[in-house]
Amino acid sequence: MNERIMVADDDSNITDVCRRYLEREGYTVVTAKDGMEAIELWRSHTPDLIVLDLMMPHKNGWEICNEIRKTEDVPIVMLTARGEEQDRLMGLTMGADDYLTKPFSPRELVLRVKAILRRMRTVQVSPAAAQASHTIRYEGLTIDFVKREVEINGRLIDLTLTEFEMLYLLAGHPGQVFSRSQMLSKIWDFSYEGDTTTVTVHVRRLREKIEKNASDPKYIKTVWGIGYKFAGESS
Repeated sequence: MNERIMVADDDSNITDVCRRYLEREGYTVVTAKDGMEAIELWRSHTPDLIVLDLMMPHKNGWEICNEIRKTEDVPIVMLTARGEEQDRLMGLTMGADDYLTKPFSPRELVLRVKAILRRMRTVQVSPAAAQASHTIRYEGLTIDFVKREVEINGRLIDLTLTEFEMLYLLAGHPGQVFSRSQMLSKIWDFSYEGDTTTVTVHVRRLREKIEKNASDPKYIKTVWGIGYKFAGESS
């Protein structure tokens, strides 16, 4: 497997438990006890996935996530305290792909990590995509599934794994309406315990990146009371 995971949390009990459970599954794990160390380890170890506590000394999870997202789309799972919904939403807004609320089950963390990394491998080497039409084009928008690249009028757009999958799902089925619950089940490929607000936040981030006017979107339309759809026919 040889996939590297960084766990950043100032609670050594949490990092120890996470390391033990993840190493048992064959992952290589590095841990950080504060925000500055997390930044240093991210730069030196180039992890395949990051588990990031929201509240840490020196740099908090929001600041770290924001810094990482300036240059990388590495998947990030944010750890938040139970009941702090605003903090969770802020983490997703800053670019986290998923979240867990404390206290959490280490087994659930392993499931989340496995699911996200499995999605990463599928996006990168999907046999179905290699055999079928895997490039979607529509009015200035180009989505290449194999390369995992998105262009707007020839300009390359940086998307996270979740944002890319969301766009590919909608654009791959133009005109079809997907409810938020359907999008959760199709993109997160296990029994997801989060709420549909997660989808709303990711759609908002996606629109900010690909739409000329996110308040009046051209590509991703809201179907009020149901969910979202891609605006037109792809070519």
